[in-house]
Amino acid sequence: MIEQPQHPTLPIHGVMPRFSSVLSLFDGMSCGQIALNRVGIKYDNYFASEIKKFAIETTQLHYPNTIQLGDVTKIKASDLPQIDLLIGGSPCQDFSQGNKERKGLNGLKSKLFFEYLRLLKELKPKYWLLENVMMYDKDYMIISDYLGTEPVRINSNLITAQHRDRYYWTNIGPEYFDLFGNRKCVIPQPRNKFITLQSVLTGGYTDLVKARCLVTDSGSSISNPDSVYKRYTTTGMVNVIFDSPDFDYKKGIRFLNKTEMERLQTVPYGYTNHLTEKQAMNLMGDGWTIDVIAHIFGALLNGT
Repeated sequence: MIEQPQHPTLPIHGVMPRFSSVLSLFDGMSCGQIALNRVGIKYDNYFASEIKKFAIETTQLHYPNTIQLGDVTKIKASDLPQIDLLIGGSPCQDFSQGNKERKGLNGLKSKLFFEYLRLLKELKPKYWLLENVMMYDKDYMIISDYLGTEPVRINSNLITAQHRDRYYWTNIGPEYFDLFGNRKCVIPQPRNKFITLQSVLTGGYTDLVKARCLVTDSGSSISNPDSVYKRYTTTGMVNVIFDSPDFDYKKGIRFLNKTEMERLQTVPYGYTNHLTEKQAMNLMGDGWTIDVIAHIFGALLNGT
């Protein structure tokens, strides 16, 4: 049994749809499946496309009925039943500001968006959702044009203690058409819960109100505090927790632990207990903030 948070992001009331089959591309550790369960959406089959060993093991540990399909490029729509919901977050590395080259849709990893698009066109699901990071306007407009809608932009810092600013393209929920006929997703923003990073720590101190966005390569132990602290104060691509309330890194610093990362991503408590700190960081850095996805799925109330 997966323990759910005691305080969900939104009070969900009413009738949720029941899906025959869900397909999750780039499924990771099945954050989409957690979100579906969190809002009470029932489904008969959950198909997942994922290639990372520890991600697949984590999903099967908690959701053993998940049907793993492997490499997204090898999935054929003709081999699948009717898909009611297609979800996914195509690889973001070539869009990310942390990547100096930023090749966008021409990059080896981020061009996998076109595999999502291929299956979207072939499967024609009733509902669909695609997530990705902030990117150059050119890539944003290309993706929006292909999907026929502009996304809703939601920062996880509204509902957790982590900055995680993301685009969510979807046909779920309310919409708006401008004077030129362009569709825009207008799912409302989640209610601000004003959660601070200090409040989710299991120990130690932070000089940040909110954590920086979790990434996949922060490691689990610190062998060179000077180098890590320099990265912390310059690149902004790492989170460190201080042993001392005066934030003196020479008195000791550490990275976020698994419990703290789970809280930042609103992952069920203990979901990554079987993983090392580094393995958990890799999966959660790739993953979704569950309560943001649950908020979007909440717009499916009564089939809207």
